[in-house]
Amino acid sequence: MKKIILGSGSPRRRELLHGLDIDFEVDTLNDFKEEYSLDTPHVKIPELLSRGKSHGFHRPLSDDEILITSDTLVLCGDKVMGKPHSREEAVMMLRTLSGREHQVITAVTIRDNARETTFSDTATVHFKPLSDEEINYYIDRYKPFDKAGAYGIQEWIGYIGITGITGSFYTIMGFPVHRVYEELRKFIG
Repeated sequence: MKKIILGSGSPRRRELLHGLDIDFEVDTLNDFKEEYSLDTPHVKIPELLSRGKSHGFHRPLSDDEILITSDTLVLCGDKVMGKPHSREEAVMMLRTLSGREHQVITAVTIRDNARETTFSDTATVHFKPLSDEEINYYIDRYKPFDKAGAYGIQEWIGYIGITGITGSFYTIMGFPVHRVYEELRKFIG
């Protein structure tokens, strides 16, 4: 059996992969700089970044290793949202999402020495109109600076603000485990 490495520091991705009862280790050392061309189609950005993280892994893989990397973004209209870099940016993101529908796109790359597959999954999220008081409370209490779109669906803001989703809850959390399971099974054979 090959050793699986999760190349992500996300506690949510660790939790979700663990939930598949798969043995893995975490190694987050990476030389990849998250950059993309402005003319990259929005829906392709997570795949590009996920592959970049995979190829930016800090060392060559041995023959008995499989590396899994991932990236998530939020797309609201033509606005692409990654992780906020400041409190002000988080406020701006949540104000933009307030009362609107948006897409969450998560891409995953599975790679060993001989092969590689990258796929993505998209879910649609509906937010109720959020008050500035709700936005400020959430940011101050939950510090969502490690989350695309400045929110976690599994946190307070998701409980009070999300009125509906189409697609996988886990895609919105940042790791579409249903697809990871199927793709990993195909990859391992």
